[in-house]
Amino acid sequence: MKLLKFLLLFIFIVVATPVFSQQKVLDSLFVAMKNATTDKEKVTLLNEIASEYIENNPEKMMEYAQKALTLAQKKELRVQEADSWLNIGNANIMMSRYTDALMSFSNSQDILEKLLTENDTINNAEIKSALARAYGSIGIVCSEQNNYAGALEYYFKALKIYQDTKQEDIVSRLYNNIGIVYKTSKEYDKALDYFRKALEVQRKIGDNTSAITITNIGNIYLAQDKNDRALQSYNEALSIFKEHENKRGLGELYNNLGNYYSKVGNTIDAETNYKNALEIFDSVGEKYGASASLAFLGNLYAEQGRSSEALDCLKRSSSMAEEIGVLEQVEDSEKSISQLYEKKGNYKDALLHYKKYTIAKDSINNAENIKNMVREEMNYEMERKAALQKTETEKREAIYKEQDKRHKQQMLFMGVLVLLLFGLAFVVYNRLQLKKTLTLQRDLAEYEQKALHLQMNPHFVFNCLGSISSFIVQNGTDSAIKYLSKFSKLMRLTLEYSKESLIPIDKEIEGLQNYLELEQLRFNQMFDFSITKDPNIEDDMAMPPLLLQPFVENAILHGIVPKKEKGRITVDFALANDKLVCTIIDDGIGFSKSKELKENSVTVHKSMALEITKKRLEVIQAFTSRTSQVDIKELLNENGEPSGTKIILNLPIQYASN
Repeated sequence: MKLLKFLLLFIFIVVATPVFSQQKVLDSLFVAMKNATTDKEKVTLLNEIASEYIENNPEKMMEYAQKALTLAQKKELRVQEADSWLNIGNANIMMSRYTDALMSFSNSQDILEKLLTENDTINNAEIKSALARAYGSIGIVCSEQNNYAGALEYYFKALKIYQDTKQEDIVSRLYNNIGIVYKTSKEYDKALDYFRKALEVQRKIGDNTSAITITNIGNIYLAQDKNDRALQSYNEALSIFKEHENKRGLGELYNNLGNYYSKVGNTIDAETNYKNALEIFDSVGEKYGASASLAFLGNLYAEQGRSSEALDCLKRSSSMAEEIGVLEQVEDSEKSISQLYEKKGNYKDALLHYKKYTIAKDSINNAENIKNMVREEMNYEMERKAALQKTETEKREAIYKEQDKRHKQQMLFMGVLVLLLFGLAFVVYNRLQLKKTLTLQRDLAEYEQKALHLQMNPHFVFNCLGSISSFIVQNGTDSAIKYLSKFSKLMRLTLEYSKESLIPIDKEIEGLQNYLELEQLRFNQMFDFSITKDPNIEDDMAMPPLLLQPFVENAILHGIVPKKEKGRITVDFALANDKLVCTIIDDGIGFSKSKELKENSVTVHKSMALEITKKRLEVIQAFTSRTSQVDIKELLNENGEPSGTKIILNLPIQYASN
């Protein structure tokens, strides 16, 4: 666990040097401390000394960080105070005090965010870099407590700053951290996407740690049963490790190669690679990796019926894991040992090791319960902090508004004065009026956009209620209950979206997915559908809610249903020429035939959905000052007959964080 914490921390702090050179660094820092003449210099040196103890002595790190904090607060050195809180938080992580760590990082975050809002800030780049470290450290705390949503939120905040400041080496490592979070959540496609982004940056800047990223990519392929691609990645990583030595990374790679060969049934190569990994880990004194290698070997020997060798490896693995406090490995090894003794008929030793397995399992469960309690406590602290930040923001905004109002009054007075003195009031007045008019026009466009969305909601609900009515008549009570259940879920999503002018594209996809599943039930699986998204679309790209639903509804009602045979609808989200391109395709009767059927129909129904949607597109164009348009095309078959409709919406790229 300590190894994992260090690996996570090292992208946000200066990595500690080896022990033999670390003492030289400390000696030079202590000498500089004695010769320091200013308080700022002393605090900076105390923080640097604290950082040097990150890997092997968190108690010392805490001691010097506290000294730095006390002096920084006394002398009102706010940047150095923020650095002190960061060091205290890192020391708390190494000592598994996660709630204290979160509070420390939050204190640093508060100081740095306030400094960025002040006009007298001397070095914005330095403060932004420190703020990114605070965000990343909070992400680490969340990740350690299995709060993956919180971890991603803060990783993305840190990522944006590092991208803005062009710190590409740290950007690549953050991509790796994000990929690891997605991998832990078993979202393998997203994990693979971010590992590839990390690799792209590493290759661009010539980062030799790209072999670790390539190993991570291989692990994803192995988890997805893409064994050939996994082996290709492992071999590529191996060639880089041989060129740029990294024994810890090479040892992990050999373990992964062993897992690959074990999975494909090549036990000879699996054993060879596990032994290679064990030899490397023993040479560098890495007991965490050595324990895993021994466990892999033990389980491999057990499968081959080599009981004595299996027991020897598993006992060594358990002993080593117990020594360094890796209870998960103790649990796995002791369970395997117990099963081996049971097969041999040695029930006494089987029971003894089963008890050890049970003790380790109970300890893990207790630790997990403690982790859950800490996570709840952390969530409470984060919610409390968010509420305080909101109150502080509202207070600041009120002050800014009052200052702005006072400023406008002063400007008006100056305008009158200038009018009396220089006769230029007409020019000043027109300029002020122009500024006010542009502001009002922008506000008006935003409010009109929200008003049109609110018109869309009752129209959408009216159509759904009509669908429910006809579905109950046609399908009976049980099917209607299932239909109503999906409808209620869709309504919850719709009401949630109604609060926002923009929602992430993933939420729009979720709403369309629910709506199409609802219509599949209604029309007795009369059509299939698919929704695809370009992997280059970022997670926080957004669009107005319920924008595509009217077009999808028309594709079903006026394209597929009149066809009277099974059809298909596809929805695609892509990026092209700085535009978000949304494409809806159906293989129904086509636009012209649908229009002809409407004209010949006795029933008169005026659909407002498309008109409202077109108006919304006009408002989006006015609001963003960028083109927003819809293009409807009729698809023809080989005989030139209508075979469906294609709708293309070109939207300006917007973000949920704007």
